[in-house]
Amino acid sequence: MDGVLVHEGVPVPGANKLIEKLQEAGKAFLVLTNNSIYTPRDLHARLKNSGLSVPAENIYTSAMATADFLHSQRPKGSAYVIGEAGLTTALHEIGFVLTDYRPDYVVLGETRRYDFGAITTAARLIKGGSRFICTNPDTTGPSLEGILPACGAVAAMITAATGSEPYFVGKPNPLMMRNALRRIGAHSESTVMIGDRMDTDVLSGLEAGLETVLVLSGVTDTMEEVERYPFRPNHVKDSVADLIDWIE
Repeated sequence: MDGVLVHEGVPVPGANKLIEKLQEAGKAFLVLTNNSIYTPRDLHARLKNSGLSVPAENIYTSAMATADFLHSQRPKGSAYVIGEAGLTTALHEIGFVLTDYRPDYVVLGETRRYDFGAITTAARLIKGGSRFICTNPDTTGPSLEGILPACGAVAAMITAATGSEPYFVGKPNPLMMRNALRRIGAHSESTVMIGDRMDTDVLSGLEAGLETVLVLSGVTDTMEEVERYPFRPNHVKDSVADLIDWIE
């Protein structure tokens, strides 16, 4: 989403037209994000405020992917959660109980207010036998002031304290991509992944068997950066504006 449809809160040129053409052509699509802070309704409102109209039902977050995974593993389970409404809402919707008393899982998501007391509780619960899950492996996130430590960085601290590695659900885990495909009834052979990051978007699309398009409007913004990776996208474009004519 960030770097593909919007950049620093401003729609990428052509993003609106791309969404409109997908809807007019009746093409099933999802906007994916590793950000677990917001619910789809929240993100719909934020995108609308930026000038983009994306229905909430066309948004799929790492929090939702984490909830789908946990529901498949342990229906009606329990979790101690570090995160925001996007994550707690997704877990409530699958019937999970959120508790700090012998939870089945410790689930770490994104928040702008990581609390050392909560991190300490998480580490103690993991040492006591709770399974460690993270919504995504991103080590930093953006802000107007510069980078922020993100889920992956906090997970590394908990791992150092406990010796337990988390299971990361979000991109580049192809599990998130497969769950997204199931949501829209799509098949990997007829689906395209469009992203701005080689290390998450392109990699997850590649491992899930999708055709991949890298747009240079976000994190990976030069061909020199692309060439550093041992894998390549199927296509490289300046922005989503170059993809509008693909839609029939």
